[in-house]
Amino acid sequence: MKISNWKRKIYNYLASSIQHLLLTFAKTIIMLSLTNFTSFTIRIGEINYGGHMGNDKTLLLFQDARIRFLEMLGYSEKSLGDNVGIIMTEAHVYYQKEIFLHDVLLASIEVSEITTASFILNYKFIRENDQKEVINGSTKILAFDYERGRVSRLPEEFVNKMK
Repeated sequence: MKISNWKRKIYNYLASSIQHLLLTFAKTIIMLSLTNFTSFTIRIGEINYGGHMGNDKTLLLFQDARIRFLEMLGYSEKSLGDNVGIIMTEAHVYYQKEIFLHDVLLASIEVSEITTASFILNYKFIRENDQKEVINGSTKILAFDYERGRVSRLPEEFVNKMK
């Protein structure tokens, strides 16, 4: 049976897409995971006219969680070692539930997709009183040499701690 040219193209496209999905899945193996490692209490300055936390405050929560995570490992955003800091190149936020004044959020972070110069941080925030997930998301973090103003390699010691 002979397959027409357009059917072959569709077959090749689907095969390629499936292969891409499998490779992406294989890359997302979680390296380091800290569950409910810190908490945040929502303050009045984070509440908007709708009576819930403003969407613009989410990346600040991500940054606060990232700073605490790095500090627990002996690092900071400006210093991973070897004159290397970090810079965020991508962010994804998924809102699950509204967040209100005085809610206490428990933060979890997972590290995935470590390359020679970048890694992904996956965030999850759970409201303490009802254990509901309220926000999740991720940021792509790039190693950056601020003195030279260019992308750098992640320090080996840092990468080893992430695994």
